[in-house]
Amino acid sequence: VQLQASGGGLVQAGGSLRLSCASSGRTFSSYAIGWFRQAPGKERQFVAKVSGTGINTYYADSVKGRFTIFRDNAKNTVYLQMNSLKPEDTAVYYCAADRRWFVEEYDYWGQGTQVTVSS
Repeated sequence: VQLQASGGGLVQAGGSLRLSCASSGRTFSSYAIGWFRQAPGKERQFVAKVSGTGINTYYADSVKGRFTIFRDNAKNTVYLQMNSLKPEDTAVYYCAADRRWFVEEYDYWGQGTQVTVSS
C-alpha cells in the first residue's frame, strides 16, 4: 500500500485545513487509516483513525471536536478536516495504513505534510 499525504500549509490560529491521504492500492477499503503528527523535538503523536468502511472513527482528546476524519473509498482517499486550529497543532502530519483496528505500529506510512499554525 502506497500512501501520499497532502494538503498541509500555513494558516492562522482559528483557521481550517483539510489534509488528504491518497492510496494507489486496490484493497484500500481493507485498511484502517490513521493520522499522526510530529512536532520538532517531540515524539510522534496519534491524531485520529478511521476503519476501512469509514463507520468507526477514533480521536485523540487533543483534537476531539475540532478535527474530523472521513474517507471516500471510491477515490481511495482519507481526509482529515482540521478546524479551529491552534499553534500547538503545528507539526508534520503523516497518514498510515494497517489491516488491524487495534495496532501499535502501522504497517504502511506515507510521507509527511507540514502544517503550521501561526498565532
